[in-house]
Amino acid sequence: MKIIAVIPARYASTRFPAKLMQDLGGKTVITRTYLAAKETKLFDDVFVVTDSEIIFDEIISNGGKAIMSIKNHESGSDRIAEAIQNLEVDLVVNVQGDEPFIDSESLKKLVETFSSDVDCQIDLASLMREISDQVEINNPNNVKVVVDQNNFALYFSRSVIPYPREQNVGVRYFQHIGIYAFRKKALLDFYSLPMKSLEASEKLEQLRYLEFGKRIKMVETMHIGIGIDTLEDLEKARTFCDSISKNS
Repeated sequence: MKIIAVIPARYASTRFPAKLMQDLGGKTVITRTYLAAKETKLFDDVFVVTDSEIIFDEIISNGGKAIMSIKNHESGSDRIAEAIQNLEVDLVVNVQGDEPFIDSESLKKLVETFSSDVDCQIDLASLMREISDQVEINNPNNVKVVVDQNNFALYFSRSVIPYPREQNVGVRYFQHIGIYAFRKKALLDFYSLPMKSLEASEKLEQLRYLEFGKRIKMVETMHIGIGIDTLEDLEKARTFCDSISKNS
């Protein structure tokens, strides 16, 4: 099975423009993410897929591999699908460009999910973590997921799911962590399918997979990533990066 990692990287960002090109311990955020993906040694190859010549040149100049998007895309899945459609690959892992401190154990769990899927029942896999704080549960920026008894996703929502009409019935709440591993066919199918009402309403691309009958296996993790969406996030990441350097 040939496995690659693809890092979708947009230069523009509503909350923090050019965040991927910010300095983080002597390297840009996107370069750190690329190198971290390589260092996991889980992938046969790693690519950055971008709409930006600045990011493309940054990766190439640091000895990495980058692909320029041909079209404008609304989602990371669309951007990745365009990039890999002519590549010989079985499994594609989407690594978030703004989360440079990659948890290799979580990625390993995603990859191993497919190794044991001999009947090819899994179209894609993703991560989730349990949350119990009511502020986190009610926050619409935290996407929630409910799963069946075999940890296949039933639905994703920005709303509280399931709704707690009855208390103390043992319900666990899970936050979706937006890292995916796709079979190539599932990703290309997504690329050819239209956005339907659920995805349009919630603004969650994973709902397109569910609306068209794809099976998403959810893998539980304890890891909490450091995503960089604001200047405050960047400062936290720099502090964390400094602590790693001092302890290494």
